[in-house]
Formats: sequence, structure tokens, C-alpha cells
Amino acid sequence: MSADGERARLERIFRAGLAAADPDPALRAALEVDANEARILGERLGPGAGIHLLAVGKAASGMAAAALSLAGARIARGLVVTKDGYARPDLSARQLEAGHPVPDARSAAAGREALAFVASVPAGDALLVLLSGGASSLLSCPADGLELEDLAETTRLLLGSGAAIDELNAVRKHLSATAGGRLALASRAERSFVLAVSDVAGDRFDVIGSGPFAADPTRWEDAIAVLQAREVWPKLPPAVRGVLESGARGELPDTPERGAPELARVRQRVLTSNRTALAAARDAARAEGLLPVAVWEELAGEARCVGRRLGALLAALRPDRPVCLLAGGETTVTLRGNGKGGRSQELALAAALAFEGHAGVALLAAGTDGSDGPTDAAGAYADGGNVQRGRARGESAAARLEDDDSYRFFANEGGLLRTGPTGTNVRDLVLACAMPTPG
Repeated sequence: MSADGERARLERIFRAGLAAADPDPALRAALEVDANEARILGERLGPGAGIHLLAVGKAASGMAAAALSLAGARIARGLVVTKDGYARPDLSARQLEAGHPVPDARSAAAGREALAFVASVPAGDALLVLLSGGASSLLSCPADGLELEDLAETTRLLLGSGAAIDELNAVRKHLSATAGGRLALASRAERSFVLAVSDVAGDRFDVIGSGPFAADPTRWEDAIAVLQAREVWPKLPPAVRGVLESGARGELPDTPERGAPELARVRQRVLTSNRTALAAARDAARAEGLLPVAVWEELAGEARCVGRRLGALLAALRPDRPVCLLAGGETTVTLRGNGKGGRSQELALAAALAFEGHAGVALLAAGTDGSDGPTDAAGAYADGGNVQRGRARGESAAARLEDDDSYRFFANEGGLLRTGPTGTNVRDLVLACAMPTPG
């Protein structure tokens, strides 16, 4: 099969994973409304109870549209907060767009509005929360003693250090007025139902969106330990260090732990996750005539290191039948250069360098939300000819990688994958194929 054919095949497999990760079917099963009654997660609401809809994250608008189509007559009001460019013009609920992955003034305003929204739910009504990845940044209302720029600078430092999502959230939960169970503390609703699209390992509610309605297992000391381990503690705004140190001394209340009475009113369910997408991709690979093989139980670590390892594995394979390697999860990038890119593009470029000159190998790495880092691409496609083609146009793939400039390399190459907003966010998929070699 030609290089174009391999790319098309990998894209079909990727899109099969995306389709399976669409939260709409699972949402419809969790939210049952007819002329006589309404049930959420099997629990019957009172005949006069209204539903107050709060949707936050990259998949928020699509999830809200599904909920409104199912239960429009029972929904008293709605508030949707999503990333720039992800709002839907056909949605009847109030929509706000805010900064991601670094929060901005709109994020702080959205956080304040979300706090007011949940606090004003009448005690006899239900709060329906549709949560997806990105909520941590989109609802960034600074805790007392902090300004928005303190949160933004801390986020920038952690992202540049290569911190994993659970490390980021351990810190953000202690600097935000909405994260780490604090939205649950603000709510007066008789019952709160949180339906989530998971973008974290283990599908943990305390990590998805920084757990605004979940008990927080991390303490002030854990947040400080992350910042020190990532060697950003001395670079933090003084106000951030001051708040964290005051908390560690017991001068500020910590986030709610398991058993907090306010959390007893919360019900939570994961609608779809990376495992859902991976299972569908595996089936699609088989339907394409490839032998699916899972590599790594959980895709994690530095993107370029993972890319090199996977590229070396592909270069060393001598399969007797077409094989598709599959992995899902989320890598990180420790910024070293001044280029433009994302973790999936950086992984793909590192893989291209590792299998340079090898025929019959190809790789597609992409984010299921349609965005990869601060770029307009979901990810990138690489094959054994990338590096040589770059050299022919006077471009060094190795230099681009060293400068964290994978986006420009693949833009020049034509290897970027652009999907636009997908309506879901279940982390990344990496798909790679290896063909039998003649002889």
C-alpha cells in the first residue's frame, strides 16, 4: 500500500476511535425523561424538580446539546463553558468561551459565574454537571489572596516543566475557588449528578477537570512537593508560595476529603474514556486487515522519548503479516526550545527520526479533542521518508525536534492532522503500522 494509502487507513482507524468516544449515546442512557418523570443515573426526580445544567470542558457544548434535546422541558436553565472555537451557535443555553490550556480573564469570570450558578440552585432541584477535559483552565477562579496572573504563571511553569495531569491538578486544586470539590461545597442542590468524559488515567473523578465535585486526596503539602520536584518553586509568584505555605501551616482550610457531608449529595459516572476509543480502534484495525497489538498499558512520559522508543520498535519489527500497534494515554513535553508544537506532533517527529529510511512503517499520533498543544492540529502523520524529504527541502528534522518545533516541520511536510473540535476529549491515540518486508 502507498504512503497515502497507509495514512488514509490510519486515519480511518483513528476516526473509528473518535466515534466510539462520542458521549452522546451514554448520556442518553444516563438521562431518561418522558412526559411523566425524569431520572438521572436511575434516580427519580420529584415531579416538580427542575434540572439546572452546568457543562464545562472541551466537550461541553456537544454534551449540553444532547441533554437539552433529551430534557429541554425539565431544564430550568443552563450554563456552558468551553474552549475558544468549541461553542455551538445552535445551543439555547448561555455559553462562555475561556482560555485553555493557560487560563485568562474569561476563565476567572466563568469560574465566578459557575460558583454563583451552583449556589443559586433551589434546594429541591437537581444540578446536572457535564464535565470534560479542559475544565481546570476554563474555570480558573483564583482562591482568596491570589490574582488570575498568579494562576496563569503557575500553569505556564508547570506545563513547561513536563508535569503530568495529576501533578498539575494537585497544584491547581489548591489555588482555585472552584476545583478540588469546592463547587460541591458551594451548591445548595438536593442532588448533584456529574456525568464525565474522562481525559485522565484511571478515570478518577478527583482528577477529571481538577475534581470540582469530588473529594480531594491531595493536601497542601502535596502541591508544594510537586512544585519543588518540578523545580519551579523558586520561580513562582510570591503570592502563590505564600498561600501554599499558609495552607501547609494549617492557617487555611484544605480541600474537602472523602466523607465530607456536602459530597454525599453527589452522584458521578464516567460516560466514555480512552479505553472506549482504544477498543474501537482495535476493532477497526482488524477490519482493515491488520493484526492489532496493544503496546504500553498506559501511554505516558516525555513525548520525544516515547516517540523514539516506538519508532525504534517499528524499525526493528519484521512481521509476517500487517500489524497495527495501538497505544492510548497522554505524554508530556518539557519545553527546551522556542518552536511551536504539541505532544502528539513531537512524538510523531521523534518516531520519524527513529525509523528514518525504513519502508512499510507509518505512525499517526493525535489528540481526540482535535487539538494538540497551542496549535490548530490534532496531531501528525509520520513515515519512513519524513526525514529525507525534509533534508531535500533544506530542513533538519532533528533541529526542529530540538527546538520543540514539530508543528512547522509537519506543516511543511503536509503531515498535520486537522479534525477541528471533535465533541469528545479522551486523551490521545497513537496508531502505528508495520508491513511485511519482501524477502
